[in-house]
Amino acid sequence: MIAELGLAALWLAAALAALQLIAGALSQRDESGELASLARPAAIMQGLLAGFAFIMLLWLFAVTDLSVKLVADNSHSAKPMIFKLAGTWGNHEGSMLLWVTVMALAGSLIALLERRLPERTMQATLAAQAFVGLGFYAFLLLSSNPFERLPEPALEGAGLNPLLQDIGLAFHPPTLYFGYVGLSVAFSFAVGALLTGRVGPDFARAMRPWVLGAWIFLTLGITAGSYWAYYELGWGGWWFWDPVENASLMPWLAATALLHSVSVLAARDALRAWTIMLGVVAFSMSMLGTFLVRSGILTSVHAFAVDPERGTFILALLILYVGGALLLFGLKAGSVAEGERFSVTSREGALVFNNVMLSAILGIVLLGTLYPLLTEAFDVRVSVGPPYFNPVGAIFTIPMLIVMAIGPLLRWKGDSIRRIKLPLAIVAAIMAAALLLVIVMGDYSILAMLGLAIAIGLAVGSFMPLRGRNLRRVPIATWGMVVAHFGLAVALFGMASESAFSEERLAAVEIGQSAQVGPWTVTLDQVKPVAGPNWTAIQGDLSAKYEGGETAILKPQTRNFWAPEQETTESTLATRWNGQLYAVIGNEAGQGRWQLRLWWKPFVTFIWYGGILVALGGLLALIGRLRGDLKRRHAKARLEEQARYRDEEAPV
Repeated sequence: MIAELGLAALWLAAALAALQLIAGALSQRDESGELASLARPAAIMQGLLAGFAFIMLLWLFAVTDLSVKLVADNSHSAKPMIFKLAGTWGNHEGSMLLWVTVMALAGSLIALLERRLPERTMQATLAAQAFVGLGFYAFLLLSSNPFERLPEPALEGAGLNPLLQDIGLAFHPPTLYFGYVGLSVAFSFAVGALLTGRVGPDFARAMRPWVLGAWIFLTLGITAGSYWAYYELGWGGWWFWDPVENASLMPWLAATALLHSVSVLAARDALRAWTIMLGVVAFSMSMLGTFLVRSGILTSVHAFAVDPERGTFILALLILYVGGALLLFGLKAGSVAEGERFSVTSREGALVFNNVMLSAILGIVLLGTLYPLLTEAFDVRVSVGPPYFNPVGAIFTIPMLIVMAIGPLLRWKGDSIRRIKLPLAIVAAIMAAALLLVIVMGDYSILAMLGLAIAIGLAVGSFMPLRGRNLRRVPIATWGMVVAHFGLAVALFGMASESAFSEERLAAVEIGQSAQVGPWTVTLDQVKPVAGPNWTAIQGDLSAKYEGGETAILKPQTRNFWAPEQETTESTLATRWNGQLYAVIGNEAGQGRWQLRLWWKPFVTFIWYGGILVALGGLLALIGRLRGDLKRRHAKARLEEQARYRDEEAPV
């Protein structure tokens, strides 16, 4: 009964999406028509019904209802409850239902709260989002029904992929989906503004919170996914340029460019057409990522390997949405006014330069991700990895980071470099001194040395906009910019340090013997079998000392799951302020020896600390922008009330 209720709610939500689309489309001809007033209520009810459908699926996984095919294929009665619930979105159908649910709830919030835009533009925005949502409803109901029943209930479930049975992966996918859906909302705003020709600061202010929210969630999702891959896969790396990793990075790059562009439009009424274009591109990248992950053309621990028919369905949606939006942009871009002009040496100029650099990096990642797929179609297998992405991406990343350090010091519309020559000289001197120090310290790769120098300069430069100001009067949004830029510097420092200073040791040791890696001495105390709720493991108990100091106890494992059957490597970490010891235990090497793989990774944790700071900066900026918009609304309402009072008191 629960499955049937969820399916019925999903069909009703799809019907309301169709009503929302029709009502929003008809409102473009007759804004006062009877159907036009139904778009907002339809959006609100659609969100409630989609949310109800997802709750029903959660319930089915919580009770392990093995009469439902999706539960039988992706859950098991012996799994811990948190992983039963995570199994709801740890598969193809459930993840797509989560996508649709978040999109519908976002549409409900827009319909319920947004009052800044002209009603005609608002109706066009709701119609665009309903159009996007309808495609996903059709995909779920016709191709990937999450509530499908089995002819006979299964005796036991197949279980969730053991690599995904991790607390980090319980939260990582939903975080990314919130980001993707935020970009779909930005896309709907862009289409609505194009259809009505109302591209201006009000449109940008309505769109900006959704872009900021999407960017925050994408940042957190990518950061969490990077850390999960680092400690769970046992390879010791934090980024592999895996195609599915790239599928989440590309929307983030586009969203970063869009965020800065929409801020310029909101503040200075400039970059109108560019903002619309980036809104389309950002959503296009999230759709492309969806296609890559779910089409079955990629082999990855992240990918959902499904049948080609579903991939074809998503490809058709990708062509329909992106192709239609680009066609609309081509037809309507000429009618979008140019907006305010600005000098090259201005804050707008710096933002445009960095937007171009971000777009170039996006193109590099896109080419490197798709090229192996294109060559494979001609029976030529190639691998594209760090030797391509790192140096080619650095060509555009390095100047972008340098401009980021000085851009916030420039004034809007026009400025002179001579006015900021002192802070510019300070940042340049710090970068040069840091580079010289790294060169003296040792023979490292040029990219690692440049990364360390730029990170230190950017860290100092990020606080330069606060110079000479009363810190208590600095707007929250400005603090957000400072924290986000500083977070990027922290993450870059961690990346460069991990690349330059990491040490690795592969050893075969007997119980009681030690191995040295960097400043750590690691001793194998014992090897013993252990058992978990749905796995057994061989565990090595290690004692690790940093330069002969206090002992840290590490317990790496090699696990064997039985639901489904799979062997995984569970690394273990000893964390200090200046880095991490990373340990993995392998198989028995004979003669009573066991394989140990050890890494010492100085400052590697700064990568994820930086990611969290970047997201925190985005959150501060969001709070500041929402407060500013609220103040503007209250001021506008007060002026309207005063004007109405004057009209009422005026003599006849």
